[in-house]
Order: sequence, then C-alpha cells, then structure tokens
Amino acid sequence: MSEPKIAELARRGVVAVGGEDAVKFLNDLITTDLPDADGQATYGGLLTPQGKILFDFLVFRDRSRFLFDLPRGLVADFIKRLGFYKLRAKVDVADLGDDHIVVAAWARDQPPILDGPLAPDPRLAALGFRAIVPSGADMAPDFAEATEADYDAHRIALGVPEGGIDFAFGDAFPHDAVMDQLAGVDFRKGCFVGQEVVSRMEHRGTARRRFVTATAATPLPLPGTPVTAGGKPIGTLATADGTVGLALVRIDRAGAALREGVPIAATGVALALVLPPWAKFTWPEAAGDEP
Repeated sequence: MSEPKIAELARRGVVAVGGEDAVKFLNDLITTDLPDADGQATYGGLLTPQGKILFDFLVFRDRSRFLFDLPRGLVADFIKRLGFYKLRAKVDVADLGDDHIVVAAWARDQPPILDGPLAPDPRLAALGFRAIVPSGADMAPDFAEATEADYDAHRIALGVPEGGIDFAFGDAFPHDAVMDQLAGVDFRKGCFVGQEVVSRMEHRGTARRRFVTATAATPLPLPGTPVTAGGKPIGTLATADGTVGLALVRIDRAGAALREGVPIAATGVALALVLPPWAKFTWPEAAGDEP
C-alpha cells in the first residue's frame, strides 16, 4: 500500500454561508442535500436554470454554518450569484479564503488529525479525506506532505473529473461531469435550480457525454485535444498524468468504435478508453445520430 499523503489544494477557496435561513436557502438552490452534522460533507453544484453547471463544490457542516470548498477563482462570482437569489432571506455569506485552506489526504483508511472540518470525500471513498483548516495550520505528521500535482495524479487514476480543469463551467450538464454517479445530485430532494432539465435527463436516460479513462503507450496530448474514432470526433481529452488521463466522450460513439474495433486516437496517439470501476453507466448498444 502506498504511503499516506496530504496536500494543500491552493487552487481551492472557501466560502461560509450561515444565518437562520441558510438551510432552506441553500436547499432550494443546490443539487445536493446539506450535510446533517459536523464531520460530514456532501458534493454538489449550482446550476443555470437550463441545467448546466456554474459551480461545483464540496459542502461541510461547521456547527451552525456551511463551508463551501470550490475553485478559488470563482469565489467572488459564487458570492455574487448567492446574492442574486438571497432577496430577503436571513443569510450571511463570507469569503474565508484569506485565512483558511483546503486540504486533501489519501491512501489511508484513518483520517488525519487536523484543526478544522474534516470528512471522507463524499464522491468516492478511494479519494480519501477532505478538510478545511486555518492557514498555517500544522499538517498531520503521520501523512507525507504532497503537492497538488500528486493529488491530481491520484484523482485522475480514479477517473474523477474536476470542474474548471476537466470541463468548462457553464458548458456541461451534471451527467456530463458524472455528478450523478459521484453523489453530486440528489434526485429525491425536490426542486433546485435547473432540476427539471437534470431530472428529465436522468429519467429518460438521455445522457450521452461522459468522462471515461483514457490510456496510451506514450504520454497523452494536452487537454482539449480532440479524441477521434476512425478519424471522426467523439470527444476531447482532459487532464492527464503521463499515460493515464480523462476524456469527455460521446459514450454511444465510443462504445460503437470499441465493439467494431475502430481505432481511437488523439493527434495520432492511440488511445484505450475504459469506464471507471465505480461507474454505473455502460457503453450503449447503439450509437445515436444527434451531435
């Protein structure tokens, strides 16, 4: 078993939401249920009314408030968007990014001891643990300090995409980003922004774009490189760690190519596409004609 590791994720920011109306306010907006108690976290997003992802995040319960772990570059936009929906709700929103950091720890079943909200990563147990701690806090001494690149290699190996890195915000549905497979959408919680579109995709089974794992014999090309099957586009590459990476593809077309033995490649680099082991979706039996 590999050495347990811990890394500060400097690209992540922290937003606190509290106040007596915070629970109802957030439940009416986001795709996930809020965590019930300290030591828990949930994964979710805030969508456009058309169902596309504007922000994705992990949410921690911290006593009477909720802490959002989200891309640092989107903190101001997230706070502005919450203000758009706030109206007369008794809600307090604050940027904690100046004095808090986001930490990921993995490769050990027991969590690190840290000064701040900590929980198992709600997306996938193999991802490890996630925490929000004060800036300058001591890292757990029984975990080896690692880098964001180390964390990305871990995430990529598990087939888990990240918003703003593997897909553009405002351009992807939750099903594209496999949020439905990673506990990022609660289809039983009732209404949230964009819920009608996302629920329709779920119940009709119309999701065709999905992230899958791409491997090659040589290092993969840059993110955004088109993935083709027999020379025809079926998707794009996302982040990679050497010869292993993620690709957002039309799974109907990719599945047809795999069944028929059609070569799949990215700028001349031969690819093998496989479904992540945790995926509940499969390669469809027939390719669709829609773009």
